Amino acid sequence: MPGHWVLAKMGKRVLRPGGIELTKKMLDHLHITEDDDVAEFAPGLGITAKSVLEKKPKSYIAIEQNDVAAKQVIKYLPPNNAICIIGDAQNTKLPSQSVDVLYGEAMLTMQSPQQKEEIIEEAYRILRKGGRYGIHELCLNPNNIDEELKSTIRRDLANVIRVNAKPLTVFEWKSLFENKGFNVVIIEMRPMHLLEKKRMIQDEGVKGFATIVKNIAVNPDARKRIEDMHGTFKKYEKYLGAISIVMEKQ
Repeated sequence: MPGHWVLAKMGKRVLRPGGIELTKKMLDHLHITEDDDVAEFAPGLGITAKSVLEKKPKSYIAIEQNDVAAKQVIKYLPPNNAICIIGDAQNTKLPSQSVDVLYGEAMLTMQSPQQKEEIIEEAYRILRKGGRYGIHELCLNPNNIDEELKSTIRRDLANVIRVNAKPLTVFEWKSLFENKGFNVVIIEMRPMHLLEKKRMIQDEGVKGFATIVKNIAVNPDARKRIEDMHGTFKKYEKYLGAISIVMEKQ
């Protein structure tokens, strides 16, 4: 089971590398209004989707890969102006230039270089001119990180979270979007403290944190997985970060 689903089964709701704070920063910079048609790649448990829907956009479309994920999303969508469709982020089937705001979190990191490019190209296609695109992902520091170390970190992350994570440096993320025609508006950074006590209380609340701790205590298999993840995150803490980029379609 991928690491983020292990955490979700233990009760963790916020599964973004920069926590709820960086998500809120991304949404602030996206400036979503009641006139906007909004789309989201892989909303998952819906923490961000619920915040967006509170802004009462003109419409909201969730794009999920399969029926199982879509059924979970539909449970928290309001009946009016919000739908979930089955599709790949590389091929949403949405009309060209049909949305004003698009965002995705903790999903590009998990894609191969080719898939990253295909998803960004699809984002560019479905956004209207001047449309805003926001991401919240894992990144590597510094920009001149040793290539061998970069490969080692990626390998160890993939082994521990059971997903083929390929985070990029800040420069690499920025260049990737600019090369596809986006104008980067703002970049926000935060530490990658997903499993640190202070961040978990900030993200989940005291009650939520206590529930997670209790669930982990009575589930030895999950506890071992989470301890391994936490150990790897701490080992590479100096090199791991969370990044949010908000950009515009030129």
